Amino acid sequence: MTAATASALPIVSLNPPIAAVSLRSGTNHITLSTQRRRLCLVQVANDSKATEVSPDRVIEKSEADKIVDGMDFGELCNEFECISSPSVKATARQLVRDILELRDGNRALGIYAVSVKYKDPVRSFTGREKYKRPLWSIDALDKPNVSVQDMVMLSTSVLNIKWTLKGNPKNPIASVGGPVIVKVNSHFTLNQISGQVIEHEETWDLSSSSTIAQAYFWASRRLFSTIESAKDFSDSLKNVSSSLSTEKENVDFYPDPSGDPRKFFQTEDDFQRDAIQIALFVALLYFLVQFLRTTL
Repeated sequence: MTAATASALPIVSLNPPIAAVSLRSGTNHITLSTQRRRLCLVQVANDSKATEVSPDRVIEKSEADKIVDGMDFGELCNEFECISSPSVKATARQLVRDILELRDGNRALGIYAVSVKYKDPVRSFTGREKYKRPLWSIDALDKPNVSVQDMVMLSTSVLNIKWTLKGNPKNPIASVGGPVIVKVNSHFTLNQISGQVIEHEETWDLSSSSTIAQAYFWASRRLFSTIESAKDFSDSLKNVSSSLSTEKENVDFYPDPSGDPRKFFQTEDDFQRDAIQIALFVALLYFLVQFLRTTL
């Protein structure tokens, strides 16, 4: 074998397996295996980098989740008994999410009990169906925004959220006084088992608003409350009328006292007519009292 042939062997043996090269030269074998190992390490490093980036894009907590995760709910259960339930935490998470998003007529009604009681300085009502109605802030303020300052469990069934509502009045005259800034203190009483809200009370602090902004707030809020009370009155009339109609259907005819199932008697309508008139008068009187209480 000539020297020229021997020098050409490593170039020809690059394509065959490394084992064939190792028969020719141990040095070449070591060099090739090191290069291949480096290639493999680079490929693995790229794969690991790809898997590290993707979770960061997917796992992003909302502001509501961050607030709730930072809360201390206390010890819901110990080794002997459970004094509350995880549903309380789920309700708290949804409540703060609804406040932050300020969703108009799209609140999570399931977190409220059917007979939930609501109260603020100018209005009170019972029933979660009324939470479907539009919010005052959407009608009265231009692009309102919300921030949550504090959220704490006062006990295993009492949640307190402090938040601020800010927005410019939609009325051009009132907008001269600057934005309406309302510091709201929302007090929720929860059912410890189901986690549903059974009582909801709010208090307001407008000390950060100007005199004009405060006047606009109270005037628009009382007007809003009066309109909502009128809706309550209308709903009450519908419920009374519906219940009386159902009762009338049940008592218009009654069986023959003699026992013959083929005979029925029809009752007089005078009593039903009087009952309807009395109900309407009482409802009208109730509405008048509520209107005077909110305006005076």
